[in-house]
Amino acid sequence: MKLEVAQREVSRFGALYIVEARFKNMFKWRSAIITAAILNPVLYLLSVGVGIGSLVDAKQGVGGVDGVQYLTFLAPALLASAAIQGAIDEVTFPTLQGFKWAKNFFAMNSTPITGNQIALGVYIAALCRTFLTVVVYWFILLIAGALPTGTAWLAMFVAMLAGGAFASIMLFLTSKVEKEDFFLTAIGRLIIMPLFLFSGTFYPLSSMPLILQPIGWISPLWHATELGRYFTYGHSISGLMIGVHFIFLTSLLALGLKLAFRNFTKRLSK
Repeated sequence: MKLEVAQREVSRFGALYIVEARFKNMFKWRSAIITAAILNPVLYLLSVGVGIGSLVDAKQGVGGVDGVQYLTFLAPALLASAAIQGAIDEVTFPTLQGFKWAKNFFAMNSTPITGNQIALGVYIAALCRTFLTVVVYWFILLIAGALPTGTAWLAMFVAMLAGGAFASIMLFLTSKVEKEDFFLTAIGRLIIMPLFLFSGTFYPLSSMPLILQPIGWISPLWHATELGRYFTYGHSISGLMIGVHFIFLTSLLALGLKLAFRNFTKRLSK
């Protein structure tokens, strides 16, 4: 009887058991995680926001970039970038470990825990770590004076939405990987870096050649950055585009999870 109860409990709350397992793994690296969450924003702010920013502000004059100081302009993009990068790391490596390196997903799946629950557990754990990164980053930006409006806290929600959208797609793509070395190289060089450079991160997307602007249009980072700038300093944006940005990010998130759930179940059933 006790075994049957335990099996029903595992079957019902399987995703939470995966989250618990991921938390235990993260706890082993707590010093590195916390250090990275603090040092990354500080170093970016000092080198780019303050260092390069002082040069940009001197060049642009009183109006700055988009009517504000460069640090204020840059802050929402850095916040969204940190969320996306953190979420990607926390879904990519555990999924490679689960399917390729240690193959522990197959052991988990031999219990009443389903493929959907494993995927959801990895995803939820990734968002929890991303939330820590975003909150720490946001407070450092606030201390630096880069968040001048009372609605700036909403930029955290936007950054989490961007991280969640990108993480869901990466969860799906990683679950299909057979040759991980090529995959990691391709993701870093052909996706992450171009999106970081061409998503209006360091300058308005409209200032780029028209032929390159579509890179930003399909980038979760650009959509999140536009919303973040709207909430942090009142960046001019129409109500229609606000809706477009939210719809794009939520649709990407939903699509990625649907595909990931399907592929986890398919691969673990072999």
